[in-house]
Amino acid sequence: MDKAALSLYEASLTRCSANPRFTERFYEIFLASSPRVAEKFAHTDFVRQRQALDASLHLMLSAVTDETHGPDRFLRELADRHSRRELSIGAEFYDYWLDSLLAAVREIDPECDEAVCQAWERVMMVGIGYMLSRY
Repeated sequence: MDKAALSLYEASLTRCSANPRFTERFYEIFLASSPRVAEKFAHTDFVRQRQALDASLHLMLSAVTDETHGPDRFLRELADRHSRRELSIGAEFYDYWLDSLLAAVREIDPECDEAVCQAWERVMMVGIGYMLSRY
């Protein structure tokens, strides 16, 4: 991945992470995106879930920039947790997830533009692709 996209993602992530509303807003959008999503997350501890999301967004940066080990080093445990053997978060949820994430970024990041959204999407697609490969 090119350095410009990574730089845009990292700067935007820093801005979003600095706003305590970011992960909360993401989950509001995500849960409203589909009845299946709301059902899947019905018994979720969202304080813990928001912390996990924040950590995973930072892990994505490491997963994309580590050319030797890539996503496997950073996302294997997360992917295994989301696989059919544990939480069974299938492919149909990732479209809702990514659309909701980008919507939250657009709302929260005051510097968000099309290039920033594209950078987020490119970074997230690396992680999503890996997660799906281990489903």
